[in-house]
Amino acid sequence: MRLVIIEDDSMLRENLRLLLAGEQGIEVVGAFGSAEDALERLHACQPDLCLVDLGLPFLSGAEFIARAREQMPAMVIMAHTIHEDRETVFSAIKAGASGYLLKGSSSREIIESLHSLHSGGAPMSPRIARRIIVEFQENKVDERYILSEREKEILRGLAEGLAYKEIGDKLSISPHTVHSHIKKIYEKLQAQNRQDALTKARRKSII
Repeated sequence: MRLVIIEDDSMLRENLRLLLAGEQGIEVVGAFGSAEDALERLHACQPDLCLVDLGLPFLSGAEFIARAREQMPAMVIMAHTIHEDRETVFSAIKAGASGYLLKGSSSREIIESLHSLHSGGAPMSPRIARRIIVEFQENKVDERYILSEREKEILRGLAEGLAYKEIGDKLSISPHTVHSHIKKIYEKLQAQNRQDALTKARRKSII
């Protein structure tokens, strides 16, 4: 697998690079200290998988995940973070993370989780998996996290009365991509049109 690491702690980033580059079946094709640097080089690196810290400076890990998934939809992403609060977990997953690993995991856990993710699994640290299960069992998943961060941005553009092209220009994406996101927004909110989507989003405190 071709792997990119995004981690702002230079020592941890280098330790991860050395650990994973020495593992059979893993080729580290990039290691970056910020989401911005990683996004600029993503197409050049052509990774199959990203290991992403969520506590990045400037552009957050969750926003990186959303933008990276737009650039390379086939790429899979593992969140690697100290954060296990409800909002951070669900924001990362909604943005497109397919795995969620807490920092402090052993070297073997990191390696096995990456192989699992690459082969189609959805590895999570046990505490995170338990938290998600409990949320669903108690039917308390907050409706504010139904939409990804990018979908919320687009919805706010609709609320401002912007056209698809204007939203696309503002977010540096194509009108076609905006249209695709809006279709997903309507599906998730079970909305029939723009006004219906905005009404339901406001009722659910999404915007």
